[in-house]
Amino acid sequence: MIRPIMKDIFFLNQRSEPATEADKQVAVDLLDTLKAHEEGCVGMAANMIGVKKRVIIVNMGLVDLVMFNPVLLKADTPYEAEEGCLSLVGVRKTTRYQNIEVEYTDKNWNKKRIKLSGWYAQICQ
Repeated sequence: MIRPIMKDIFFLNQRSEPATEADKQVAVDLLDTLKAHEEGCVGMAANMIGVKKRVIIVNMGLVDLVMFNPVLLKADTPYEAEEGCLSLVGVRKTTRYQNIEVEYTDKNWNKKRIKLSGWYAQICQ
């Protein structure tokens, strides 16, 4: 289901809770919402659709990768980026890392690890 984009700063600043298998529908909603905004969005977190769970989706070109409870394990080569967000007005500067390694749970509830670099690493961060 396409969900409305959350713009409430108070809500967005709250810490998200760990996702469980019962939260698999959040991934479906994130995918639907990302597809509806694909002209200006390449990744989303569950809080952007009003859900305080640790779930993200990253557009990897031909595939949209859903990560439940992602944990950044390694990061190197910092750089300054400018990014926009559907939940916030405008763009802002932020520090990102050229190379990252992330551990997460996939949609089948299997633990995975992935190394990302460049654009895909930036989206995931």
